[in-house]
Amino acid sequence: MGTRHRLFDVSRLRLLPVAQRSHDLNFALAACPAKSPPTPAASVRPALAAVAERLVSARRSGSARVLMMGAHVLRSGVQPYLIDMLRRGFISQIAVNGACLIHDFELALLGATTESVARYIKDGQFGLWTETGRINDIVARGNAQGLGLGESLGRELAGGGYPHKDLSLVAAAYELGVPVTAHISIGQDIIHQHPNFDGAAFGAASHRDFLIYAAGLEKLEGGVVMNFGSAVMAPEVYLKALAMVRNVAAQEGREVRHFTSLVCDLHDLPEDTRAEAPRGSAAYYFRPWKTMLARTVADGGESFYCRARHDESVPELWTALGRI
Repeated sequence: MGTRHRLFDVSRLRLLPVAQRSHDLNFALAACPAKSPPTPAASVRPALAAVAERLVSARRSGSARVLMMGAHVLRSGVQPYLIDMLRRGFISQIAVNGACLIHDFELALLGATTESVARYIKDGQFGLWTETGRINDIVARGNAQGLGLGESLGRELAGGGYPHKDLSLVAAAYELGVPVTAHISIGQDIIHQHPNFDGAAFGAASHRDFLIYAAGLEKLEGGVVMNFGSAVMAPEVYLKALAMVRNVAAQEGREVRHFTSLVCDLHDLPEDTRAEAPRGSAAYYFRPWKTMLARTVADGGESFYCRARHDESVPELWTALGRI
């Protein structure tokens, strides 16, 4: 028995070649930080210097070094710093949203990404570009083989003839054996509009990624979890996975309480973020604060907040790691 409601017929959609799209970011043509790491500023914020020390300690002990991020991190051109941190063992797993996969794929394929919503939504062409929809086929094949979203795309980019794969964080992580997990909400990403989108495949693959992420979090005792620019995905996925990990640890007589969290964003937060914002205030609903900086580290952990753009915070963290 099917739904009694009318479904949108996706076969009516018109897709255009991505060559007809204007890109807001073109790393292949413009001088961009994604080409090579510039010399970072000499001054590093104290929070990032402290987290760098925790990352070194976590690497030494084999504890988790978790990077969670929103898509604007990739759009800021800091991939060389992150890839170098991967290669040096300062990141043991990466969690992203669906938009990160799209930007990473487009950068690897085109050296460019990001369309103008204001321009293309006017005639309904926003997001409907043929080549970007190839991600749907990549995920469907990977899911059929028991892979998650991140591993499916990483395998494709690392092994395929993508002319700008040096810009791909997902490909670099795959080659290094570092899991990239993608946590999606169906209807939230442009590839979900495409006729070849398979909701069952994406749901299964993203669920698999969630379990991969949670398994990595079992090593968070003594580790570090970092959130760059994700207001909803990162704190919510982290919260549920941490509950699972602590549930099992309690049954086995272990603890997952002594770790460090870092949030990098542009919100104006008070100096003391260990106390939650008052209930009912707008700041109370900024999940990274109450979830990652206050509640989950209240019984043994520590937290740091850095207010900065990603093209400032990521290079500064990289710089601090190079000095230890």
